[in-house]
Amino acid sequence: MIKIWGRANSVNVQKVLWCCDELGLPYDRIDAGLQHGRNTEPEYLSMNPNGRVPTLEDGDFVLWESNSILRYLAMQYGASRPDLYPAEPRVRAGIDRWLDWTLSTLQPAERNVFWGIVRTPAAERDMAAIQKGADACGKLWQMLDTHLAGRTYAEGDAFSLADIVLGAYCRRYLDLDGIQRPDLPNLRKWYEGLKQRPAFQRYVAPALT
Repeated sequence: MIKIWGRANSVNVQKVLWCCDELGLPYDRIDAGLQHGRNTEPEYLSMNPNGRVPTLEDGDFVLWESNSILRYLAMQYGASRPDLYPAEPRVRAGIDRWLDWTLSTLQPAERNVFWGIVRTPAAERDMAAIQKGADACGKLWQMLDTHLAGRTYAEGDAFSLADIVLGAYCRRYLDLDGIQRPDLPNLRKWYEGLKQRPAFQRYVAPALT
């Protein structure tokens, strides 16, 4: 059985669990990271020298980097779900664009906002700095809001890996208390659709911690 190392409240782990659920793929998740430790131990570092989560074990194959794990799972086990990562080059390239964008652009902007509210005691929060970060995030989400006009899904005509990745991060933006956001009607409509998916409810919807 596939093993997924990582804590359930990590957005990058959540993406992988969501993908496994969409594929109907059984797995064993092992707590690692933050309060669970293990990710700094030699055994873990021998698999993932970055010491971050998630890490995937599939037999003797080990893979780290969450979006690479998603691509692998879709290619290796997605014969019945070609919609997740279509083979058509232009559709796949469009999906890859959003996966890369979340790591290169969105996550660095989102991280300080999320940590500043969810993982910082209320008395220690710098709300001015947090809102400044939220404003920067808002400009990025406006890009996706524009892209989603007239669309049901982020890329192509069906639900894909792009929706998984963007949806997991959107949860940490639209549902975050204490920040102001621009009007994002297309994003909110798309997000409401994602929230109906059982895998979202199971892995992404639980309280932010």
